[in-house]
Amino acid sequence: MRILVLAAAGGLLVSLAACGDTVTERAATGGLGGLVVAGPVGAVAGATVGVVTKK
Repeated sequence: MRILVLAAAGGLLVSLAACGDTVTERAATGGLGGLVVAGPVGAVAGATVGVVTKK
């Protein structure tokens, strides 16, 4: 069950990181999503995913 929750959280993180029109907006939304899912380390990971995500 825990693996399912972590997989869903990861999918949410990637989809939230793609929100926004600019690199700054994507980094901010990815950082917030990561913070909610995995704390400070997740915030850094989410921001990183947000920066490298292209539309």
